[in-house]
Amino acid sequence: MKILVSAMEASSNIHLKELKKYLDDVEFVGVFDKELGKPLYDLSSLAIMGFVDALKKLRFFFRLRDELVDLAKDCDKVLLLDSSGFNLPLAKKLRHTYPDKEIIYYILPQAWAWKRKRVIALEKYCTKLCSILPFESEIYNDKNKIRYVGHPLLDEIKNFKENLTTSNKIVFMPGSRKTEITNLMPIFRELTKKIPEKEYILVIPSKFDDEYIKKIYGDIKDFTISKNSHEALYQAEYAFICSGTATLEAALIGTPFTLSYIAKKLDFFIGKTFVKLQFVGLANIFFEKMKKSQLHSEFLQNDVTVNNLLNDYNNMNKEDFFNNSKLLREYLKHGSSENVARIIKN
Repeated sequence: MKILVSAMEASSNIHLKELKKYLDDVEFVGVFDKELGKPLYDLSSLAIMGFVDALKKLRFFFRLRDELVDLAKDCDKVLLLDSSGFNLPLAKKLRHTYPDKEIIYYILPQAWAWKRKRVIALEKYCTKLCSILPFESEIYNDKNKIRYVGHPLLDEIKNFKENLTTSNKIVFMPGSRKTEITNLMPIFRELTKKIPEKEYILVIPSKFDDEYIKKIYGDIKDFTISKNSHEALYQAEYAFICSGTATLEAALIGTPFTLSYIAKKLDFFIGKTFVKLQFVGLANIFFEKMKKSQLHSEFLQNDVTVNNLLNDYNNMNKEDFFNNSKLLREYLKHGSSENVARIIKN
């Protein structure tokens, strides 16, 4: 079976790698990590950071969309992962070009957070919708198309804590995008001075080479470097994490953490205007849906200060956090990869 794949985010490709374990005799074509085959482009050339950066690359993405539509001609099915700004227009053009082609969307756009009209487009252009959020199907009309398949992190995380860790290790995860890293690293460096006699673990994406690390991260001599986020979080007694999937990873593993995020001012203004959510952390959003109180603290923009992060570290009820992390695992139930593979093969 040949599948056209559009997986443009690093996190999407982690999920795709796990999914491929359950797909025998399948060839991927399109956009994905080069470890999974021969993609059209290196993922690093597709990375964007916010609305402004996306506008600068519009012409390239229009050309890429047309290339993928041409490739789909010889493919049995289409698999789209996340990246709704690109994948939804791609799905529309694929549907118009190949009315009978099966289009499967895995890691759905967060239409429950904003842009509810995307639900209409997803139901119109896609054949099957694979949801990784238990509450997501509530906003969809065609219940035959959408299915909660589980959450991919429950496949990918191999070790979950059974007890609170007192390892003397603190993890710092400043994100994977340049702006995230350059905004948070100065604060994280100062924070290590306020929490003495610990081992400070800095998680760096494996795709970054030494030259890039030196240029973007600055002075990291006081940190032990890890390129395995799950292992680092499992061993740590606490973590300071940029907003993103890593916050949910920590919550599921059972490692108490503080979320902090500094976006470009224009991006933050646009997001705050259109996204009507009380929280930005996925674990907190899940807990709100479960009608439970906030799981962890969130500091955004000017509130990301050394003092605020330090106070949260000193005052968090870590026992409560750990107990709630078990409830979060129960809420998500199981992994998604095998279920999505079954949907694709059927």
